[in-house]
Amino acid sequence: MGNKSTNTTSSTRYGNTTTSNPYVTSKTNNAGTATAFQPGTAFETIYNTVNNSVGSLLDEYLNPTLNSTTNQAKLNAFTNTLNTQTQKNLENNIINPLSNRNMIRSSQATDMYNNLAYNNANSIANYANELLANSQENTANVLGNLLSYYMNGYNVISNNQAQSLATSQGNATGTNRSGGSGVSNDQILQLALSAVMAMMSS
Repeated sequence: MGNKSTNTTSSTRYGNTTTSNPYVTSKTNNAGTATAFQPGTAFETIYNTVNNSVGSLLDEYLNPTLNSTTNQAKLNAFTNTLNTQTQKNLENNIINPLSNRNMIRSSQATDMYNNLAYNNANSIANYANELLANSQENTANVLGNLLSYYMNGYNVISNNQAQSLATSQGNATGTNRSGGSGVSNDQILQLALSAVMAMMSS
């Protein structure tokens, strides 16, 4: 009777590896590699910030509005500065000197304040229009910067994973197993001949 046929199987088991840097930690074993940001680090903060704010920033980019936090802060700062400075200029440079010389009536002073308020309102309206016109570009710049920082974190994770996997592969162990098929070579030949004869007789 001929020899029985054999088959060989091989398997590789990766070594357990932990690879860390100041920002991420990668753990590799035979099931794969898992990587996470170190808690409290800059990249974790950026990752969470981008994920939590990108939706509202995209909406702000597509639908510019004065009600956004940034535009409201800019508009309020502009309005407060404008009103304070123009009122001081009017009083210190015009109304008070004229009043000290008895050269202005209260009705004239009132008219000056009214004109100031009207001019300031126009200036604020023009500034608001400029904010809306530039809002989309400003928001796009913010999104671009955030996503750039986000991708820096991704690159750190990717490089650390590759390093962890390479180290684990270096520590891998391999095994080979051989086993018989339970059928001899003669039996295989006999089965093949029987199949051919059956086909010829049909």
